Amino acid sequence: MKKILIPVTNHATLGATDQANGTYSPELTHALHVFLEAGLDYDIASIKGGKAPLYGTDIEGDAVNEAILSNEEFQNRINNTLPVSQVNIDDYAAVFYPGGFGLLSDLATNADFAKLSAKHYEDGGVLAAVCHGPAALLPITLSTGERLLAGKSVTGFTREEEIDYGTIADVPFLLEESLARSSARYSKVQPWGVFVIEADRVITGQNPASAHAVGEALVRQLA
Repeated sequence: MKKILIPVTNHATLGATDQANGTYSPELTHALHVFLEAGLDYDIASIKGGKAPLYGTDIEGDAVNEAILSNEEFQNRINNTLPVSQVNIDDYAAVFYPGGFGLLSDLATNADFAKLSAKHYEDGGVLAAVCHGPAALLPITLSTGERLLAGKSVTGFTREEEIDYGTIADVPFLLEESLARSSARYSKVQPWGVFVIEADRVITGQNPASAHAVGEALVRQLA
């Protein structure tokens, strides 16, 4: 059975504020629903290991989110994430980074996961990320010395969406700007529209609404 590695943040607030944050639950659960439907297994990991912070767990009318969150196996894995030091990247067919603001404060600069993802990609693996998740692709440097994104077209959470969400003054950095500076091409659609880019085994989605489609793209690439 093919397995997906899902790195999540340990950072429990929005930037330096005291607003509860972490990984945005629907971006994890909607992609995970697609993986499970396709018969894929998964592990959840974080820099430190242990219980990972989630928000967006109380959204009304989101049956997929509710179903995954109420699953005992999922709860066991999100509350006992693997520390990066214990991850054997050779065990995985793909790496998926869900979003949420928390990872802007840790995974966006973490060298340990960046090295694992670089090896995974160079060994033929698939990297996927949604919303703020593409921030975790920023520190990935290939064995050539080139940044992963330097030759890739990508998308991610937009400036307009940060404004709409009321977070633009509190984020550690503006993702759209960082992706535009780091990638070969940054593209976006109107705020909150579903948008996914596939660029040579690197899959990115713009916002929470794109999580399902990112999951589908990843499954297609593993087929």
